[in-house]
Amino acid sequence: MSYPQAVFFDLDGTLIDTAPDMGGALNRMLVKYSRPVVAEADYRSSVSHGSIALLTLGFPELDPKTEMHDLRLEFLATYEQDIARDSVLFDGVDTVLNTLESRSIPWGIVTNKPEALTLKLLDALDMTRRCCSIVAADTTTHAKPHAAPMKLACNRASVDASNCFYVGDAARDIEAGRVVEMQTFVAEWGYIDAETDDTTAWGADFHLNSPIELLEHLQNA
Repeated sequence: MSYPQAVFFDLDGTLIDTAPDMGGALNRMLVKYSRPVVAEADYRSSVSHGSIALLTLGFPELDPKTEMHDLRLEFLATYEQDIARDSVLFDGVDTVLNTLESRSIPWGIVTNKPEALTLKLLDALDMTRRCCSIVAADTTTHAKPHAAPMKLACNRASVDASNCFYVGDAARDIEAGRVVEMQTFVAEWGYIDAETDDTTAWGADFHLNSPIELLEHLQNA
């Protein structure tokens, strides 16, 4: 194919480094409950797995399925209060997005972050208007790795999934992209745990060590 019809990205750990604000929200809660705070090196690799994964670091004795509902709501409210205090685009991301736009290649976001938080974060960073589509965890009845959010993102952008790229930093991202036949890329700069995440087993088409490397695939497409 020539240029992709569109390029879609995961959000946390792929486009935006949200770990400082998500980890900060966790630690503010831990201080409130007189618990030890969690070091960035320990919470960073959990950010892509969402609020329950983060809360498990601070409340390991609680059952994630039955005992964290209220804590999760409190965490989300705490995080929302300072959702973009320290979150920034990863180095090279803005260059990639500007290049896509200069070549008239639409780009969008498919994330497992709740929609209200996704839109608030993107609004704060002045990115919402730039997206061809934004699909979050609760935009459809299923989240990634289900195909539904991927298909909706493509429908909103009026593109064919098989002619699109998807970039993410979790196994479910690659699975979701593959199920709709997108070309898939692992964002190796993201929130990947070197001890537990074998990215070579995810079945991605390509691995990127930095966002800028995606531009090489545009040139070769």
